[in-house]
Amino acid sequence: MTKQRKKVVLAYSGGLDTSVAIKWIPEKYDMDVITVTVDLGAVKDLESIRQKALKIGAKKAIVVDAKDTFVKYFVMPALQAGALYEGVYPLATALGRPLIAKLLADAAEDEKADAVAHGCTGKGNDQVRLDVSLQVLNPRLQIIAPLREWKMSRDEEIQYAEEHGIHVEAKVNSPYSTDENLWGRSVECGVLEDPWMEPPADVYKWTRNIKDVPDEPAYIEIDFEKGIPIALNGKKTEGVALINTLNALGGEHGVGRIDHIENRLVGIKSREIYEAPAAIILHAAHKALEGMNMTKDALRFKEIVSSHYADLIYNGLWFSAFHQDLVAYVLSSQRIVNGTIRVKLSKGSCAVVGRKSPHALYSEELATYQKTDVFDHAASLGFIKIYGLPVKTQSQKQMNVLSGREALNLESIMPPKLLP
Repeated sequence: MTKQRKKVVLAYSGGLDTSVAIKWIPEKYDMDVITVTVDLGAVKDLESIRQKALKIGAKKAIVVDAKDTFVKYFVMPALQAGALYEGVYPLATALGRPLIAKLLADAAEDEKADAVAHGCTGKGNDQVRLDVSLQVLNPRLQIIAPLREWKMSRDEEIQYAEEHGIHVEAKVNSPYSTDENLWGRSVECGVLEDPWMEPPADVYKWTRNIKDVPDEPAYIEIDFEKGIPIALNGKKTEGVALINTLNALGGEHGVGRIDHIENRLVGIKSREIYEAPAAIILHAAHKALEGMNMTKDALRFKEIVSSHYADLIYNGLWFSAFHQDLVAYVLSSQRIVNGTIRVKLSKGSCAVVGRKSPHALYSEELATYQKTDVFDHAASLGFIKIYGLPVKTQSQKQMNVLSGREALNLESIMPPKLLP
C-alpha cells in the first residue's frame, strides 16, 4: 500500500516567491502543495491566479474573498485605535497577516494538512506576524518558510522561475517587491534600497504625480459612528466601497504617498514606500473628530494606546491577551466619536477643514471673542492665583537652592539679563 504524502497549505499570492515555492517545497519536503489565495482587495483576477498555481504544480488551489472580513475585523478596529506605526504607516500589510494566518489554519484543518507555508523572508516582519499567529491558532502545524531556507538571491530566484517555466512579473532589471490590499500598497527592494535615491515614478500605481493632479480641490464629508466611517457626502456607504472610493479620489489628487525609514521588528532599518490614500484620509478625519469630542486627558492617554496598538499589530501580536485589553479601552473611548468631518484634497495634501458633532466638547460661545462670549473672564484672576501657587511657593522657599546656575548649567535655559 502506497503511503499517502503529507500536505502543506501555502499562502499563495501569485508572485515570484510563492510561485517558486510551489516547485521548491515538493523537491525539499516531499509534500503535496495546496495553495490558498486570499483576496483582501487587491487581487484582480482570482481565477487566473488559481489556474497558475495548478499549472505550476499545486494539487489544489483555494481562493477566499475576505475583503469584508478584513475591513470589519481588522481595518476598522485599527482605525478606531488610531494605529499608525511610528506615526506614519497605516499598517496595511501588517493588518492582513493575522487574517491570512487564520485562513491558513482553517484550510489546514479542513484539508487535514500537516504543515503551512508562506513566502516571507528571513529578514522581514511578515515571518514573525504569520509564525506567531499560527503558533497561537494551531501549534501542532509545521511552519515552512522557503525563503528562510533557500540560498538564492532575488536575481537567482528569478532565474530559477524562468528555468522552471514559471511566469512572474518581476524582472532582474526591475526587482521591486510589492504587497497590496485595499488598505494600502507597499513597495521595497531595487533602487529603493538606496535611501538617498528619490523613488522613481514607476514605483507608484495608486497615486498621481503632483504635476498631474486636478487644479481644483475635492471636498469630502465623512460621517462617523462610534469611530467607524459609515457615509460619504451624506450617503451611507459600506466599508469596502467606502475605502475603494477614497482610494480612487485621494489617488487622483496625489494624496497617500509615504516614504519612510522604518524600524523593523528584526532589528534593522528598512526604506519603505507606501501608498494609502483612504487610510491617510480616514485617519486624519478620525483624529480630528476625536479632538472635538474627547477631553484633553483622554486624548493624551489615547495617544499612548494608539502607539501600543500600532506596535502590537506591526510586531505580530494580534492574537494576544494584551490586544484584547487594548480593544476594551478603544471601544469604550469610541462611544462618543460620532459626527461629520469635511476634508479637502488638493495637490497631494489632505486637510481637515470642517468638523461637527452632536457630542462635541467645543463650544463656540465659550471660544468666541465676540459679544456672544459667555466665558467668565473675571474668574481667570482667581484661577491664575491658585494655579500658580505651587511655583510661587517653591520660588519663595527654595530659591537659594534653585539659583545655583553654574552647578546645573542653567544658562542653557536661562538667558542673561538683557536690560542695562
